[in-house]
Formats: sequence, C-alpha cells, structure tokens
Amino acid sequence: MAKIPIFASLATLLGVVCLALPVYAGATAFSAGLFGYSQSEQPDTQTFGQWIQVLERHLRIDIPEGDCSETVLNLCHMRNWLAFLEGLRGRSRAEQMDAVNRYANRKTYVLDIDNYGVEDYWAVPREFLYNNGDCEDYAITKLFSLRWLGFPSEDLRLVILQDTNLRIPHAVLAVADEGDIKILDNQIQEVISQHDIVHYAPVYAINEHHWWLYFPN
Repeated sequence: MAKIPIFASLATLLGVVCLALPVYAGATAFSAGLFGYSQSEQPDTQTFGQWIQVLERHLRIDIPEGDCSETVLNLCHMRNWLAFLEGLRGRSRAEQMDAVNRYANRKTYVLDIDNYGVEDYWAVPREFLYNNGDCEDYAITKLFSLRWLGFPSEDLRLVILQDTNLRIPHAVLAVADEGDIKILDNQIQEVISQHDIVHYAPVYAINEHHWWLYFPN
C-alpha cells in the first residue's frame, strides 16, 4: 500500500541520476492529465524523501555482483533481472512493457511492516526481487526496468493514487505511449490504457526530474 512520504531536496541527485541511466531524445509527451484528472507540475526542486532514497540506493546497490549460489542476499541476484532485460532488447515497446509488467507481477505481495519492520518503505529492484514487496515496489522495479531498456524518463511516472473501489492508497507505473498513457499495475496482468480504468483517483506522480499534483476537472 502506498503512503505519502516526507519532502526532501532532489537538487544534489539530478546530475548523478542523469549520468547513471540512459538518456534518449524524442520522448513521447505525457498528456495533460491522468484518469480524467488535471495535473500541475510543481515549480520547485523539492520531491519526496522516500523517492530520494530509492534513487540513491538504485545507483549504489543495483549492480550484479556476488555468488548466486549463496542463500543470503547479495548483489548477484541482479544478474537474473539484467539478463531478462537484455533478452527484451530489440523488441517493440508494447512487448517490453508487457514482459516487464508480468515479470514483476510474479512476485508475492508482502507488506512493508513484514519485510522491513516499518509501515512504509520504497524498495529498489534488488530489494524487491529478493524480498517481494507492496504496490509501489512493483511500480519502482517496472520503472527502472523500462529505463534500462531505453524508455526516456519523460515517458515514465510513478503514480500514487486512491483506489476508490477498495478505498485504499495504491501505486502504479504510468507510461506515455503513442498518444495514450498505459498503466502497469500489480493488480492487472495486462498493460492497459488509462481510459479503461475508472476507479483510480491520482494524487501525485514522480519521475527522476519532476513531480506533479493532480486535481479533479
């Protein structure tokens, strides 16, 4: 379950993240809203503390090292993930999104309190692929998976929203694609258009460089 984290400065990380992940021109423009809501890009350089920590840990520990025969957690477990991503290179964007969605969704849903002893913890891929996780952990691993496949940061947003059917917070990955916004959701095996979902109310979204608030039209 996603929760709203605290604010922290992003300015010191932006340059590092831009160098560490691939940068591609010609990104597909995100539309002006999501799930029928209007968006407002925030003008300052503040973002959320949990997201800052995710970016830092991704750069520090999502590297393949170690002995995969060991039963304890080590960085070698990233090899399987990176090998999976390498096998997707050259395939269409639609095929890559579908494969990444299904790959992450195979993991077991586990609450943060059971995994890490805290109510809210945003895990990077190495942590999620080893420990399983909750909704924002699925979305974060999908985001970094698509980034390593060459999707521009401008096409990707981690969206924190309210599931109005279940009346609980939730998180998904939104991807701008061919004039639409596709949703990668741990509750849905297929990648679907935002227009096919009527019970999500977005609160805010984040990528490496910006964040947005959402308001009802």
